[in-house]
Amino acid sequence: MSLSLPGVTDWSAFTFLDHHRTALLQSIKEESREETRIEETGPSNNIREITCSEILGAIENVIQDIVTSLARNKAPVLTLVNRSDWRNIQFKDSVGLQMISHHTTRKIKSDCPKSATKFALILKMLSVIYKMVQDNTYATKRDIYYSDTLLFGSQSVVDNIVNDISCMLKIPRRSLHILSTTKGCISGNLSYTEEDGTKVNCTCNATAVIVPSNVQGIRNVITDAKFILIVEKDATFQRLLDDDFCNKLSPCIMITGKGVPDLNTRLLVRKLWDTCHIPIFTLMDADPHGIEIMCIYKYGSVSMSFEAHHLTVPAIRWLGLLPSDIERWKLWQHLK
Repeated sequence: MSLSLPGVTDWSAFTFLDHHRTALLQSIKEESREETRIEETGPSNNIREITCSEILGAIENVIQDIVTSLARNKAPVLTLVNRSDWRNIQFKDSVGLQMISHHTTRKIKSDCPKSATKFALILKMLSVIYKMVQDNTYATKRDIYYSDTLLFGSQSVVDNIVNDISCMLKIPRRSLHILSTTKGCISGNLSYTEEDGTKVNCTCNATAVIVPSNVQGIRNVITDAKFILIVEKDATFQRLLDDDFCNKLSPCIMITGKGVPDLNTRLLVRKLWDTCHIPIFTLMDADPHGIEIMCIYKYGSVSMSFEAHHLTVPAIRWLGLLPSDIERWKLWQHLK
């Protein structure tokens, strides 16, 4: 990792962390002032709790448009954003990959053989979401798929439809009462309370804690950690746990998404950043796959660019060997 901050000559790990955190806090203050300045000319990016009535109202508006089309003897049409179209994406230093406001769309027509099936599946999913919001119940995407495997065909169909609906309604997926199956783990100097009142202590030991399925609902986050370390591989994460890394070096928090991170792991990283404002580093392989995973945490992904403000942390820094270090330190000589 390149340790270079202006005016600093003492490069011990702890000194660097203190200076890095000071720089981050100053950057956050500047960004906050900038957001306040442009608030009247652009939408706010602050995460706001969306009420059940707002969610139900958004779904009812879609259904009302369909009923209106039928009453006029017209085939109903749903308009979806082209989430995977790079023309709809822009890069912003403070956010990462985000969707532009004037995006291209595609039509899902109910009378077209190629899109009629997707039209029907979207309506089915809207009915499932509507019922869950009414009953204040939750389900994972996998639960929904297995509720009718013949109808949906595959898990990827469910995943894409859920993301399309979230983007269409402009409502985060977690607010639609659809939870993702979690694979990430967390350990270290951290405790919090889950939405149901369960108190979780992530104190570093041989067993890590599974990332919560409802990250939005956690509260009372308490930590004395000096930094957060995101580890690419579960095997490396477990080795650091066995070596008592969190306590031996400095109070810290370790997280792993076990490769490409799931949504909950990314949400938790962003929540800890918003709550704690401490440096976040990534420990990844110096290969294209490791760089890609780091970029997902740092800048987001094209398919989820419509939720970039809730998922990305551009302040994340790379920790470990860089591809350029292989030549700089002539490491190739040791491979002979």
